[in-house]
Parts: sequence; structure tokens; C-alpha cells
Amino acid sequence: MFTAEAQATPPPDAPVVQETTADWQEIAVSVTPFLDAVQQELAGQIAAFDHEIAPYAEYALANQGKQLRATLTGLAANCGGGWNDDAVKAAVIIEMVHLATLLHDDIMDDAELRRSRPTLARRWDNTTAVLVGDCLFANALRLAAEFPTTDICRAVSTATRTVCSGEILQNNHQGDLALGQAEYFKMLRMKTGELFALACELGGSLAGGNPLETRALREYGMALGTAYQLYDDCLDLFGSEAEVGKSLGTDIASGKATLPVILLCEQAGPEIATQLSQMIGRWDAGQLNILRGWLSEFNTLEQSQSRLESCLADAREALGAVGDSSHRDALEELTRFLAQQSAGLGVS
Repeated sequence: MFTAEAQATPPPDAPVVQETTADWQEIAVSVTPFLDAVQQELAGQIAAFDHEIAPYAEYALANQGKQLRATLTGLAANCGGGWNDDAVKAAVIIEMVHLATLLHDDIMDDAELRRSRPTLARRWDNTTAVLVGDCLFANALRLAAEFPTTDICRAVSTATRTVCSGEILQNNHQGDLALGQAEYFKMLRMKTGELFALACELGGSLAGGNPLETRALREYGMALGTAYQLYDDCLDLFGSEAEVGKSLGTDIASGKATLPVILLCEQAGPEIATQLSQMIGRWDAGQLNILRGWLSEFNTLEQSQSRLESCLADAREALGAVGDSSHRDALEELTRFLAQQSAGLGVS
């Protein structure tokens, strides 16, 4: 999730970011009752599991961070007419799908920490983490099937398939440092953008939004989610473990080519790309410091921040079709907040 709001001044080459005094609490305050209802409903889902499995489910469901996807669902619902019980259920479903993907991600990345505590796989074992993730997926689909229309279940299952397909594509390109930017952004949209888009789409539609507004909210969510995953990829290279609360360098250690690395390999030439490929096989913290030096030399963070700003501009443009400007403002402010978080990367 988002780290603490950056206070330092960005370097001269960093992209210009519109100043904002908003913090996460100010953005989410309008949906605080909604998030409380989502939290209560999530806690109640533990009872759906066998008593021997419940402790694992509770551990997974208690690690929600700032509930960004649930917040988006609530904010989108406010744009569509106001949140209701159906929107709460949709947010619960999306959170469970997201948390399931995190359990599997941590196994694939061999991550030790997630939000400043041991991953479920580290606390127990990989087999347990895989199966708990599967249980969360299944329970999310069970909840989606409770809606009177099959549209919700279809949307959730399609989005879940898209997210998992994105992970498969990423795994297929593991170690491919020559990955093209178009393929990279396709995977971002599938892996992360899809759930953001679903959260905004379901929030708006279940609250009574018209089809035009619902499509606009989906486009907003897709663009914001793509920007967020780009930010998270940069955070893995340019953040600090103390602030982030999870292991750093896990992407490159597992051979994932994120945008800063793709830009480095495009601009630095084959010699550095070859050295980096060799380093991945013997990865440690010292290798991360070497990589950071190369990334800094070729200004890959600044270039990545510029691409992130472009995604956020697309998100703001999509909101033009959302009629309720008072509630739309919170979604616009969220894009500015993410831009500010991005500008704080790499600032000591």
C-alpha cells in the first residue's frame, strides 16, 4: 500500500507534481462507515471456514493494509448514488480475491515480509499458503453467486481469471530482461488494473450509476491501477524496507523485468543487461545497491515517474463523464496523492 506521505523535495529532474495537502485519511473519510462495514463483513467470513483452517484465514484477512480496492468501491458507489449493502459485499469479494493473490505472490517471490509481518507462507509453509489462497478465491466466488443476477459472479470470475492470467504471463517472461514496454503494461493492466477497474465498476453500478458513468469509473480504475502497480514496481527498487514493510528487490531477484529495469536494458546496452542477468542468479542486498547505481545513472526512476503521471492523467480524464463532481473530487485527489507518493521515491 501507500507509504507515509513524502516530505522531502523531489530532485530537479523529477516530474512536476500538482501540490496537494490531502493525506489518505482525508481521501477515505467520506467512506469510513463503508470501510467499517466491509471490515465487519470480512471478519464474519472467517466463520465460513473449518475451525482448523480459520486461524490461517484470519491471519490472511487481517493483513488488509489501507483497503485501497474497498475504498475505491465505496468512492465509486458514492458517485453512483451512495453505497449500500450490495456495494459492501462487492468490496468484500474483491478484497478476498486480492488477498488470495498476495498469498500466492509471496510464495512465488519467496518474500519474508508483507506489511511488516511474516508472510503466511513464512509463518507456516508454502503448501498451506497456496491452499488458503485457493480457499479465499473459492469463498469470494461463493459470495458473488449470492447476488440475484449472474452478472456479478461473471464479472468477478472474469476479473479473477484475468489477474491470474497476468501472473502466468509474468511468470512466462521470468528472466526476460528484453521484455518490451507494451507487453509490460499489458501485464500491469491484467495483474492489478483489472481489480481496480472491477472495484470502481461494481461500486458505481450497484449504487445505481448509469452505464456511461459505470464505464467511465471502470476506465478510471484501470488507469489508476496501472499507475499504482508501476509505483509498486518502482517502490520495490527505490523504497526502503523500513517504510514499505515488505522485502525489497523481490521482483528482480525472481527475474521480473519491471519498467526501470526495462528502461535500463534498453538504454545501457547489452553489456549491463548481461551482467544483470548473471547477478540475478546470485542475488543479495549488495546486488541491489549495484543495480540502483545503474538505474540512477540512466535516470530510469524519473522516466518511470513520467509514465506513471501519464496513466494518472488518463484516470482524471475518464472522470469527466462522472456527473457528481462532489464525490468525483475524492477520486481525483487520489490520483494526485499517488503522484505525490511517486515523487517521493528515491528521495533520501
